[in-house]
Amino acid sequence: MKLTGLTAKEVEESRQKYGNNSLTQIPPDPLWKKILEGFKDPMILILCVALAVQVVLCFMGQAEWYEPVGVLIAIMIANGVASVSENKQEGKASALKAEEEAKEMAKVIRDGTLQEIHVSEVVVGDIVFLMAGDKLPADGEIVDGKIMVDQAALNGETEEAEKRPVEGGESYDTKDLLNKHYAYRGTVVCGSEGHMEVKVVGDKTLFGELALEVQEETRQTPLQVKLAKLAKQISTFGYVGAIAIVIGILLKTIIGDGMPTTFLDVVADDGTRTQGWLGLLMNAITVAVTIVVCAVPEGLPMLTSILLSFQSMRMAKDNVLVRKINGLETAGSLSILYSDKTGTITEGRLTVVEMSTGNVNIFKSMNEMPAVLQQDLVVGIGINNSASASNGEVIGGNNTDRALMAFLVGEKAENRIDKESVRNFEAFDSAKKYSTVTVNAEGKNLTYIKGAPERIIDKCKFYIDEKGNKKPLTEKNFLIQYIDQQAGRSMRLLGVAKTEGDTVGDDLTLVCVLSIRDNVRKEAADAIKEVQKAGIQVVMVTGDRKETAVAIAKEAGLIQKDTDVALTSQEMGEKSDDELKALLPNLRVVARALPTDKSRLVRCAQELNLVVGMTGDGVNDSPALKKADVGFAMGSGTEVAKEAGDITILDDNFSSIEKAILYGRTMFKSIRKFLIFQLTVNVAAVLTCFLGPMFGENQVMTVIQLLVVNLAMDTLAAIAFGSEPALKEYMNEMPIPRSESIVSKKMFIEFLISGLYITFICLAILFIEPIRTLVATGNPYGDMSGAYSALSGDMHTYLKAAVFATFMMAITFNGFNARTTHLNPFEQIGRNTNFLLVMGALLLAQFLFVTFGGPALSVHALSPATWGVCALLAFLVIPLDMIRKAIMGADNKQ
Repeated sequence: MKLTGLTAKEVEESRQKYGNNSLTQIPPDPLWKKILEGFKDPMILILCVALAVQVVLCFMGQAEWYEPVGVLIAIMIANGVASVSENKQEGKASALKAEEEAKEMAKVIRDGTLQEIHVSEVVVGDIVFLMAGDKLPADGEIVDGKIMVDQAALNGETEEAEKRPVEGGESYDTKDLLNKHYAYRGTVVCGSEGHMEVKVVGDKTLFGELALEVQEETRQTPLQVKLAKLAKQISTFGYVGAIAIVIGILLKTIIGDGMPTTFLDVVADDGTRTQGWLGLLMNAITVAVTIVVCAVPEGLPMLTSILLSFQSMRMAKDNVLVRKINGLETAGSLSILYSDKTGTITEGRLTVVEMSTGNVNIFKSMNEMPAVLQQDLVVGIGINNSASASNGEVIGGNNTDRALMAFLVGEKAENRIDKESVRNFEAFDSAKKYSTVTVNAEGKNLTYIKGAPERIIDKCKFYIDEKGNKKPLTEKNFLIQYIDQQAGRSMRLLGVAKTEGDTVGDDLTLVCVLSIRDNVRKEAADAIKEVQKAGIQVVMVTGDRKETAVAIAKEAGLIQKDTDVALTSQEMGEKSDDELKALLPNLRVVARALPTDKSRLVRCAQELNLVVGMTGDGVNDSPALKKADVGFAMGSGTEVAKEAGDITILDDNFSSIEKAILYGRTMFKSIRKFLIFQLTVNVAAVLTCFLGPMFGENQVMTVIQLLVVNLAMDTLAAIAFGSEPALKEYMNEMPIPRSESIVSKKMFIEFLISGLYITFICLAILFIEPIRTLVATGNPYGDMSGAYSALSGDMHTYLKAAVFATFMMAITFNGFNARTTHLNPFEQIGRNTNFLLVMGALLLAQFLFVTFGGPALSVHALSPATWGVCALLAFLVIPLDMIRKAIMGADNKQ
C-alpha cells in the first residue's frame, strides 16, 4: 500500500481546522497567589484580627511598635514557608515533566517521505509509522500492517490488544478500547509494525479527555477540618476570656479604687497620674488583646509548614516525591487504601518461577536440569523468541518473550543462543496458540514449539525426564492436574516441545512446562502487613481476572479470612451504593476493574466519612486519583496520573506508600505534641493574667514579656517539634477518624493539669507568703514577707521577674512531657537533636532576658538562690506529668 501522507499545505489547513496536538496544561498557581490563599487559613485569620487590634492600639499609644510587627512576622513566616515549599515541589515536578515531554517524538509520512517530528506537531490526517516501543501520539485508525498494543495506561489491562486495518466494511466503536482497528494516544506498541491515520488530536483524544477530568476540586484534608474546628474553639476561648478580663479589671478597679471621676487621665503638677475612664478602659483592652494573642498558637501554621517541608525533603530520599504538600498529612490519616496490583504489589514484570517435566519433576533453575534438557530449553525459549539479549539487557519482544529471555540472561545462558542455526521462524499465531522455530542441529532439522500447554500436550506422545531420557507420555492426567494447580496460583503456563523435521505433527516430545508469573514483591507483602496493623484497610483493584487477583491477594496477605470478599467489576456493578457500602469493610479485591469502578469506590468510601487513598499509574486512574483524599501516582506512570496525584511513588513500591503513611502519622503526632506544649503555655498565660488582677496585680506579666514568650515559644518550639523522628510504633495505632477533634481528651487533661500547675506556682510566688519569701532568698531589696500590696515597687519588679523566669523554665521543661506519651519523658530524645538545642536555647534566652532585660522587659536580675528555687518549682512539672501518665496509663496514644 502506497502511503504519501499530507503535504505541507495540508498540514497547515488541518492544524487550522482541528487544532494542534498539545494537551491543555493547567498552570500551577503562582507563588503570590499561594500566599494570598494562605490567608484563608482559620489560624492565620485569627492572627490577622489580633494584628489589626495591635495596630490600632499602637497608633493610640497603648502598644509598642514592635508588638504588631512581631505578630506580622509570625504571619508571614507561617504563610510563606508552606507556599514556598509547595511552589518548590511543583517546580521539581514541572521540570521532570518538561524533560519527559521534550523526548516525545513521532514518525510521520509527509510529502511521501518519513520524517521525525515532535508529538505536539502531529495533526489530523497525518500517517504515523508505528513500531515496537513507540508510544502513540494521537488517536487514529490503523490503515496498514498489524500491531500489538499495550493499553494498560488507559484501561489497566495487562493483556496486549491487536490493532489492524478495517476489512470488508467492518464497523467498530471508538469508545470500546478492545476494538481491533482504532488505537489511542498514550498506549505503547509492543509488537510488529504498522501505519495509523490520525483522526483526533490534543484534548479531544481519549487521553486528553481523561487529563482534563483531573481539574476537579478536592475536599478539605482531615487536618484542615481539624484545624478549622480548633481555630473556632480557640477564638471562642480567646474572645470570651478577653471580655471576662475587661469586665474583671473594670470591676476590680471600681470596687477597690473607686470609680474614675474624669474621662481622660489627669496629670498633677508633681507628675502623678490619676487614671480616667479612657485610661482604665484602654488598660483593660490592652491586657485583653494580649490575652487573645496569647490564646492563639501562632506557631501552629508555622509548625505545619515546617513539618510539611522537612518531611517532604526527608521523603525524597525514600523515593517519595510530595507534589501537593497537604497530601502528606492526609496520608497519615488514611483509613482505606485502594491499590493497583501490577508493579505496586507485584514486581510488574513476568518471571519464570519453575519448570516441570512430563512426569511432574520440578526444577527451580536450569542448573538443576540435565545437560540435554538445558540445551532443549535454550533453543525452545531462547531461539524460539521474538526478543533478544545484548550485554545483559533484553531488547524487543512481548512481555512473555521478554520474561523468558530475562530468565536465560539470569541463568547466564544467553551465550548459548545460536541464532545462526535457525532455518525458519514463525511468530506466535493467536489461532494456533503457539510459535515455532526450526533449527539445524547435528546435520538434521529440529522444530521447537512454544505456546499454550493444553494445545502442545495434546500433540505430545513423549517427554524428556529429569535424567534427560526420552520416554512415552502415557499418563497425562497427573500433568494436567499440576497445570490446573499452577493456574490456581495465578501462574501463566507455557509448554515447550520438539519434533524432528520442519513440520508440527501429533508426535511431539514434551521438553517442559514453564510457570511464569508477576511475583508478589517481598517488601510489598511485609508493607501490607504493617499497613493493615496500622488499621488501614487495603483493597487491591486490578484489571486481571478474578482467579489471578485472588491468588495474588492471598499471597500478599490481603485475603486471610472466609469473610474477606473479592468482586469482579460486573458483580460490583450489580450492587447498589448502599449494598456496596455495607460490603465495603470486608472488601479486599476488585477484579476486571474499570476506571469508573475506581471513582465509585472512592465516592462510596468518602460518603462513609473514611479518609481514602488511591494508587494509580494510567490515564484511566487520574479521575480516581484526583477524587481520593490522597492520590499516590506511580513514578513509571503517565504524566496525567502524576498531575492528578498528590504524592509520586518514584520506585512504584508499596513499601514506599507505607513510608508515606508513617511520615504522615509522624507529622500529625508532631502537631499534637506541639499543641500540648503550646496550649499549656496559652492556658497558663491566660489564667495567670486573668487571676492576677483578682488578687491585686494588674499586670503579672507585661505585654512585652508575653510577646517574648509568644514569639520564642511559638517559633522555636515549631522547629523543635518539627524534627521529631518517625517511630515505627505509630504504625501500631488505629487511624484517627476524619471527624475526631485534633485535641483529644487525654491531651486536654494533660495541658490543663500542667497549665494549672504553672499558673499556681506563678501566682504563689506573688501571693503565697512562704513561697514568696523562699523565692526572694538572696534578693538585694530586703524582706518580702507580709502583704503583697505593702511591698515596694522594686520588690514587685523582682518578684515578677521571678514569675517570668519560672514561667519560661516551666513551659520549657513541659516540652519534654509533651513530646512523648510514654512514662519516660526523655525516651528517644537522642534522635531529635534540634529539640535539645531549642530547649537549651530557650533556657539560655530566658536567663539573658531576666538578667539583662532591665526596664525594657520590666525585670530585675535575680540572685543565684532565687534562680535555684525558680528552677526547682519549674522542673516539678515533669514529675507531676509522670504521675498523671502513671495514673491514666502511659501508652503510645495521645
